[in-house]
Amino acid sequence: MSEQVTAALGEFVKKYLIAAKKHPEILMVEYDNEWPSDCYTASGNTGDSVTWQPVKRSGVINFNDLENALDMKIHQDVISFYSAYWSDNLSAETSKGYLQLLQPWNQHDFERLQQNLVGHILMKRRLKQPETLFVALTDEDDFILTVDNSSGEVMLEQVGLLPKEVVAANLADFIHSLQPSVAKT
Repeated sequence: MSEQVTAALGEFVKKYLIAAKKHPEILMVEYDNEWPSDCYTASGNTGDSVTWQPVKRSGVINFNDLENALDMKIHQDVISFYSAYWSDNLSAETSKGYLQLLQPWNQHDFERLQQNLVGHILMKRRLKQPETLFVALTDEDDFILTVDNSSGEVMLEQVGLLPKEVVAANLADFIHSLQPSVAKT
């Protein structure tokens, strides 16, 4: 696991939880009996507003199926990013705007995330573009933040187009640059 990414995400989660003390609404979610997660801090009935928090994952997280399906090695930063926590998406902001760091809520969500990554890579290959893996959504339609699978650089790209700009040299630096957002994104 990329220790730098894991440490950066851990620091961001700590800042997020501190921000939640003043803005507890960022840790509220609608309870769903059919969408279980270790993140729920209380139980309820479907539709009830309950609190949640990120939960550190343990054990070896396997990306072999994804790598085999794509016949490629996934950048270690991306593996570390998606393997560190069970969490709802984490709202963040930069000087350029708001975003949501994508995180898996439960094992089923993790499997769905991997399927979406396969679809993204296959689209990039079909378009003969460099392979990137998404890690965040922005507040601008069709713009996502991705990691270039070869270089590890964090890129801003519009879905289906070549990356528009390099946002950070690597995922750890990118995460370090973020502040938790209490605004709705």
